[in-house]
Amino acid sequence: MAGSTALESSYNDNIRPLLDAVDRLRHLKITQEGIQLPTIVVVGDQSSGKSSVLESLAGISLPRGQGICTRVPLIMRLQGISDTTKPSLHLEYADKTVPTTEDGITAAINAATVEIAGAGKGISNKPITLVVRKKSVPDLTLVDLPGITRVPVQGQPSDIYEQISNIIMEYIAPKESIILNVLSATVDFPTCESIRMSRQVDQLGERTLAVVTKSDRAPEGLLEKVTVDDVHIGLGYVCVRNRVGDETYEQARVEEERLFKSHPLLSQIDKSMTGIPVLADRLTQIQASIIAKCLPDIVKKIDDKLNRSMSELNSMPQNLSTVADALKALIRILKLARESLEKLLIRGEFDEFPNDNSLHGTARIAEMLHKYYAQLPEKCPTLDKQFLMEEVWVMQEAKGIRLPNFLPRSAFLTLLKNKVDTISHMPCEVVDTVWTYIEKLAIQMMLKHCENYPQLKSASQRAIHGLIDKMRDRSNKFVKDMIGMELVSDYTSNPDYMNCWVELMKEQQQFMQAIEDHSKPTEISLKAFGKVEIGHLRSYVDVVEQAFDIRMRLTAYWKTIVMRLVDGVALHILHAVKCLVEDELEAELINELVGPKMAGIERMLEESPATATKRDRLNKSVELLRQSKDVVANIMDRIVADGDK
Repeated sequence: MAGSTALESSYNDNIRPLLDAVDRLRHLKITQEGIQLPTIVVVGDQSSGKSSVLESLAGISLPRGQGICTRVPLIMRLQGISDTTKPSLHLEYADKTVPTTEDGITAAINAATVEIAGAGKGISNKPITLVVRKKSVPDLTLVDLPGITRVPVQGQPSDIYEQISNIIMEYIAPKESIILNVLSATVDFPTCESIRMSRQVDQLGERTLAVVTKSDRAPEGLLEKVTVDDVHIGLGYVCVRNRVGDETYEQARVEEERLFKSHPLLSQIDKSMTGIPVLADRLTQIQASIIAKCLPDIVKKIDDKLNRSMSELNSMPQNLSTVADALKALIRILKLARESLEKLLIRGEFDEFPNDNSLHGTARIAEMLHKYYAQLPEKCPTLDKQFLMEEVWVMQEAKGIRLPNFLPRSAFLTLLKNKVDTISHMPCEVVDTVWTYIEKLAIQMMLKHCENYPQLKSASQRAIHGLIDKMRDRSNKFVKDMIGMELVSDYTSNPDYMNCWVELMKEQQQFMQAIEDHSKPTEISLKAFGKVEIGHLRSYVDVVEQAFDIRMRLTAYWKTIVMRLVDGVALHILHAVKCLVEDELEAELINELVGPKMAGIERMLEESPATATKRDRLNKSVELLRQSKDVVANIMDRIVADGDK
């Protein structure tokens, strides 16, 4: 028959290897690696005639009934065979292969659908593959999707439209997909939901082919519909007549040919746009074209994905099996953590983290010390509201039976203690701030380098926290001792003290004259204090001269105290950090992570579930991609060989 001959002509030995390669990739589930395959996706509104078109192409009967017949994606792999070969059909789903027959295909698909999507009317995006090897079928792979329905019927989920739409969009969105849009001649094309959805992903219709069913039921205006093309079908239209009643597929092709040849309206449609044989030829050509176009890109994507997976797998930690392996891994972790902390906290190198300022340890600690220095009062603090009254009061309380021109040292020390007490909390606060920062940084570095061994993380944090607490306690003791030393004695060898005091005392004579001569103003200007009120001091002439001397001594000495508190804290922190990074941290971590009975090492031998899962996933990915690469390499070699002939 002419129809049979046309279908047989669609068989092409050059196309079969391409299809076999793509189907092999699909069987390997390469799409799980994010690599899309060239696919002809069949979509259409419910009752548009999708199943009839597929039946006409495959020469077999598919499930029919009320509501949604296709409840899962059905991948149809059609393979033409010679006249002498017996037809063969089987289903592939859920990692198994189920042989079937032409008479049993409906029952087999229904059983597989129930197993995947349940016995009700729900749907699933897990596909069934139907392989049909039969005489006179085109070499094609098509994906049949559930028909689009907006209103759920009894037994269907209320969101059936959204579920179906999501499945359809998943298949038609990739640029590698060719959309076979099945439209009924009995409806206006622009109103079809399948048209609306395909235009969302293929606005210009460059990868959309339309097949118009039920041409015999609505011939009026069909020629105008397919030539005006209001819905932008870039790959064109093919009008068909599907099998009616008990017709055989051969009879249906004869009737289809007669219809488009003799019908007064349908015969006006160009013969390159009518008939199932034409559709088979068009699909075969389009399929070969899209596969040839996409194959180089698929090769590149497989190579890129394989390289990334291999790199990620190689960067994973060694799967530890012995105590020796675990010890080596632990030593390496400690070495890397120490190197990072030496860079960040001692050498001031931050090439590991150029864009994360919070990890630039030396700079951040320097900022903390600068802030501490800025907060310390530059001038000697005083509690009196009237100039020198604090010193006057202390001098009066320190009176004793002694020569009048001797300065009582107890008065000076009392005043010094009061001044130092006002700032005694500041050194403790800064060392606490510094150690809190160092603890956070040390934990972050340790967790970074043992991220592949999560079983070490809690113990590492515990060890670092305990050690930093000890370091903080040492620092607090140190600064308290510093404060205590300032209170024990008034001493400095710094010549700046004497120079400053001498300079300040040059104004004493002028100051005393203003005190003793009541005719002089009660306000005087002093270089170190600006304008001060002195009228209240004329009642304390017996002690005011010594009070002035004490104030000048405290003023000159205060600068020395501040510098000692700043320099002492800074030097202590630098030394303590060096000890921490170079010695104490490693020792503390080893003690905590290894322990007396090597418990920590045994924990390292227990790979975490997350790491084990990741390793397994990457191994499977690498194996899948290698197999896929072999499949593609074989077909590429064949293409090159054929091209050289």
